[in-house]
Amino acid sequence: MDFKTATALRRLRLVSAPEAVSFLLLLVSSVLKRTTDFNAVPVMGWVHAALFILYLVFWADAWNKTKWGWKTAALYFVLGVLPTGGFFAERKLKREAEAGVIAARARREGVVNV
Repeated sequence: MDFKTATALRRLRLVSAPEAVSFLLLLVSSVLKRTTDFNAVPVMGWVHAALFILYLVFWADAWNKTKWGWKTAALYFVLGVLPTGGFFAERKLKREAEAGVIAARARREGVVNV
């Protein structure tokens, strides 16, 4: 895995968990707005929108750099849309990046899988 690919995966991974947290906070704010006088929906809406747009931009960049197939790209897109999907995306991206780094080091050192 080259540096640009690893960076694209890292950026997507780093924004996926905060995006999921902002989605959950937006849902809680929406419930609180309807049950109490507390209204944080406008602020949380903007925060979540900004993080979701970042997620989409980083998702497109990672898709371009990693050359994911349609199924993998669709999986990461759906995980970005689901309320807790960002947490699963973060873990999966971390494993994928670690595997890519290990494979790159093995290729660089001339290790061949038997």
